[in-house]
Amino acid sequence: MLDGRRNLRLVDTDRDAMRIAGKFNAQLMDFIRPYVKAGITTGELDRLIHEYTLDHGHVPACLGYHGFPKSSCTSVNEVICHGIPGSYVLKDGDIVNVDVTSIVDGWHGDQSETFLIGDVSDEARAVTQCAFDAMHAAISAISPDCSVATIGRAVIAEAKKHGYGVVEEYVGHALGRRFHQEPSIPHVPTRATQSVFLPAGVCFTIEPMINLGTHETVLDRRDGWTVRTKDNKLSAQFEHTILMTEEGPEILTLTQNGPQKGHQF
Repeated sequence: MLDGRRNLRLVDTDRDAMRIAGKFNAQLMDFIRPYVKAGITTGELDRLIHEYTLDHGHVPACLGYHGFPKSSCTSVNEVICHGIPGSYVLKDGDIVNVDVTSIVDGWHGDQSETFLIGDVSDEARAVTQCAFDAMHAAISAISPDCSVATIGRAVIAEAKKHGYGVVEEYVGHALGRRFHQEPSIPHVPTRATQSVFLPAGVCFTIEPMINLGTHETVLDRRDGWTVRTKDNKLSAQFEHTILMTEEGPEILTLTQNGPQKGHQF
């Protein structure tokens, strides 16, 4: 049991189903990768993601989720997460997080990457590197039956090296047949997460959001979704879906063409 909740451990057939979902989601990320460049609108990226998902017989999980209007999230520059694709044209110097989630035969694959558009500033490159390194530091730190707080400790340690803020309000999550389920996966250690554990068979995301400045956030009340940094400084994020196995964490959303552990931006 997880913190007294329903047991969410996946049996072997469920694990294989999640592997298939993660593999397709990674394939989707590799598909959209060459299109993420200056001159394209975030809405066009979303259209391509939507059509590719449907053409392969799968379902974009974001579309209609609690009323979300698009099939992906595109979060540009100071937008931390849940950016709604639209008319914004990516330009040289931007950073953009593309977050895609697919439902494959009822199971969810979920991941995101931050892309550097053209010639970016040193600050943009550095905060993106930190978000990537923090995600992999957390993955490397965990093991079967470790506490969820292990993830937060690893992320905070990486961010502190640079004096960056770690978003607290928006967290990772367990997933499977449902998009979001318990346990929540904060990227800062808390008293509560010290007593929540990750046994073999649990599937969850690690998705630290790293801010160049303050960790504080502001929700756009006009659309009810877009989350920005309170100081309007840059934010970057990376996300993988992780299956905890008896041997340790298995990344289910590894891409063929994207950055791998140790990559330097």
